[in-house]
Amino acid sequence: MTDPMRQLWRLSATELAAGIRAREFSSREVVDAHLDRISAVNGDVNAATVVFVDQARDAADRADRVVAEGAPMGPLHGVPFTVKENIDLAGSATTQGVPALAHAIPSADAPHVGRLRAAGAIPIARTNCPDFGIGWHTISTLHGATRNPWNPEVTPGGSSGGEAVAIATGMSPLGVGGDLSGSLRWPASCCAIAALKPTLGRIPRAAMQAPAEQPISLQLMLAEGPLARRVSDLRTALEVMAGEDWRDPWSVPVPVHTAADDQPVRIALVADPLPGGTAPEIQQALRKIGAALADAGYVVEEAEPPGIEEAAGVWLDILKSDMSTAMETLQPPWGREQATFVERLFALSKPPAPAVTLEAYVARQRLQRAWGEFLAGGRVVVAPVYGGLPFAARDSLADVAATFARMSITSTCNALGLPAVAVRGGFAQGLPIGVQVIGAGFREQSCLGVAEAIESHVRMLTPIDPR
Repeated sequence: MTDPMRQLWRLSATELAAGIRAREFSSREVVDAHLDRISAVNGDVNAATVVFVDQARDAADRADRVVAEGAPMGPLHGVPFTVKENIDLAGSATTQGVPALAHAIPSADAPHVGRLRAAGAIPIARTNCPDFGIGWHTISTLHGATRNPWNPEVTPGGSSGGEAVAIATGMSPLGVGGDLSGSLRWPASCCAIAALKPTLGRIPRAAMQAPAEQPISLQLMLAEGPLARRVSDLRTALEVMAGEDWRDPWSVPVPVHTAADDQPVRIALVADPLPGGTAPEIQQALRKIGAALADAGYVVEEAEPPGIEEAAGVWLDILKSDMSTAMETLQPPWGREQATFVERLFALSKPPAPAVTLEAYVARQRLQRAWGEFLAGGRVVVAPVYGGLPFAARDSLADVAATFARMSITSTCNALGLPAVAVRGGFAQGLPIGVQVIGAGFREQSCLGVAEAIESHVRMLTPIDPR
């Protein structure tokens, strides 16, 4: 038995897997520690929506029998994880945060969720998200608002805010979320954890219940990936989750490690993606990180990637074209918060028309080539996730235009299908600052390597007790 004073919920997923394999502690002890942690803190933050107490304990007991028998074990054997409520987990409703889907139970896991289970990981809870994953703040019609553990008055980010808070508070060491416009990276930034938005096609994603087909905007720009407190856990999760799957026609059989990963990495530091639009404390944190990376031996230069503002506009035109068409015949059953958000966001672009949509797709390809040239030769971008500190939760709809502008380089990654890793970059006014490492397609390993270097220079303060 493990020391009862040891707080297993503080360990990373990789540490937990190693400890279970070495019989330092059991999977049942790990699961019980996280269930106790959920019971202790979830009432303060409202991150976990459904907790699988009996199922998780039964799975942990089975995992411990495998250890006792000396049978083969996966890389995450016996480790608990959480799943956002808009991603399919067999036997649990994919509610999308709305009452209308409270009983929409899929019969199978999403492909990457199934791969985590096959690697030995154990689902322990579902986590909150805004209605249909819409918005940069997490508040759902079905479950209410999730609160940031650093300061309950500010947003935990969205749409994977429940996941980020669960991980930041020690309720889970590893989670699964989605990212259409920063919905992995922005909550990670708000909560001082790490997240990976993969390249389009790297991690397969598919709905396991009707309607399984999605509009082209989501096919091209929505990615699903892992969240954790340590970059090393993102690396492990990527190796488990990546790979081709027939259920996702965009998925590709590209190896997780390629020869390109061995070439030297050069860093383009972008402290102020839209000149004048980034808060001074964010710029200061980025330049401090740039200096630390230079001291670590990286070649670092301040440089401006091509067409950030244009790419964000392309993202909006493509999304608006699809959603406006769908909303002509079907009004989604989302709440007032999401309806207001969509109305204000779509007011920032031209009315949808075939010519506008065609122009956006042509511009997307041109920008993909321009970014490909900029990132050629092993270059990565280090930039803020957002141009300011986490905003007040009550002000999440106050200035959608300004929020969108400050999120422009983050939306660019979605518009162009590029990988990005978010990692803690410092603190200001008692709140976390998030930075991201952006790379060329399928260069996740380069991004993860630089993110680990950043992580080593910024004090780790999670998991934390809600404040």
